[in-house]
Amino acid sequence: MSFTAGDSATKISAGAGITAEDIIASGVKAPEDVATYALYLGDDALMLAQRLGHWISRAPEMEEDVALANIAQDQLGHARFLLSYAGSAWEKTEDDLAYFRDEHEFYSARLVEQENGDFGQTIARQLIFALYQYELFTRLMDSADETLAAVAAKAVREVAYHLDHAAQWTLRLGDGTEESHRRMQDGLYYMWPYVDELFHDDDLLRDLAERGIAVLPSTLRESFDARIKPIVEQATLTLPDVPSAWGGDRSGHYSEQRGHILAEMQVLAREHPGVTW
Repeated sequence: MSFTAGDSATKISAGAGITAEDIIASGVKAPEDVATYALYLGDDALMLAQRLGHWISRAPEMEEDVALANIAQDQLGHARFLLSYAGSAWEKTEDDLAYFRDEHEFYSARLVEQENGDFGQTIARQLIFALYQYELFTRLMDSADETLAAVAAKAVREVAYHLDHAAQWTLRLGDGTEESHRRMQDGLYYMWPYVDELFHDDDLLRDLAERGIAVLPSTLRESFDARIKPIVEQATLTLPDVPSAWGGDRSGHYSEQRGHILAEMQVLAREHPGVTW
């Protein structure tokens, strides 16, 4: 699978370790509706990368410092690909989109913005989001947009590891001590109200899905439910039966945590715009 920039001779293989610079060099320019969809996906990855980065030097064991840092780096890589592609529609760089948008201009799902909490809460978020991302990128590899297809083909291999990591920790915590079981179950209860938002369809997504470009989120729900249930049950845990959080879509409702994440992430770029080192 490759993507081509119109009449450009530049082609990038999805299996060759593409970079954000490759996307820019290819000359591909995203239509605005496709660029907005790329922001949906890229903003999710960017916010989660920021959240996971907070575990470095704080994880329960040294190996997890490395594991969570690697997952955060993978998510940051996904964000770079997708924001670079999105920026081509408006002649903006990935840095412009990451550092110089205000909180109401981001499209991230509230799940990825939620606080890390304890390790059980973080693993609950990881299990939910990694499974969602795996289903999404698996389907997105068939996108009619060759750039999105190439990014998905690279990302899905990394997300497969994220999912395995989260599933193994869910089993270890859920079927471990009484305390670890309680914390893992509490983590699921904390994160579950934000699950429905991941599978919400809107007019943009419906239009892009009809054209074979986007994956309609609602079509992923059945597979998601079928795959998460046995993991949770094997871990002797219970899937929460709780109401969805209010405003479950990407049309402007965002969590109170988003501003805190952006304040920390954007402060250096905003105080010293254009600085390089």
